[in-house]
Amino acid sequence: MISSITGILKTKSPTEILVEVNGIGYTISIPLSTYEKLADPGTTVSLLTHFHVREDAMLLYGFYTEEERRLFRLLISVSGIGPKIAQSTLSGMNVEELKSHIIGGNVNALTAIPGVGRKTAERLIVELRDKAGKSANEQESATFSGTAGSAMRFEALQALTSLGYNQQIAEKAIRAVLNEAGNSAISLEELIKLALRHTSAR
Repeated sequence: MISSITGILKTKSPTEILVEVNGIGYTISIPLSTYEKLADPGTTVSLLTHFHVREDAMLLYGFYTEEERRLFRLLISVSGIGPKIAQSTLSGMNVEELKSHIIGGNVNALTAIPGVGRKTAERLIVELRDKAGKSANEQESATFSGTAGSAMRFEALQALTSLGYNQQIAEKAIRAVLNEAGNSAISLEELIKLALRHTSAR
């Protein structure tokens, strides 16, 4: 997966930038929180990225800080929240405000985000309240039980689909690994490796 990018900033808008790396231009979607930190076109820029694979497209999202990317990934792990809504969410409020609304259970503030209804806002709070309060380092070093967090399952799925595996086959392999793990702790790396064995065994 593409996890970061460094190159010349060719063009920028509040939602999208073009970065040239060794003669290749990469279109990257960004939240407003990242746009505000960017220098003028013509300068070198370094961003953390999230590579999102769909059946009809491969999309690259860029972030100035690890905390922005972490929250983006947490958001899209929730049912009903896609990358566009997650990007809009990080554009409408800063990281600390978003974490505060999730931890505090502020449904009204979350439903003010375009595309987020009351039920989706409630899911955000229920699923992300504990995770939103963690720092990026805590999230990175955490391991999960056999009932792994949705963010971890999503990252494993992204890894498998980026390797060319069918999404349904990848999801089935991940579920099989988690069922076999039971209550044992399992890291993201272990989950991906074991899921690859399941897909290879088909």
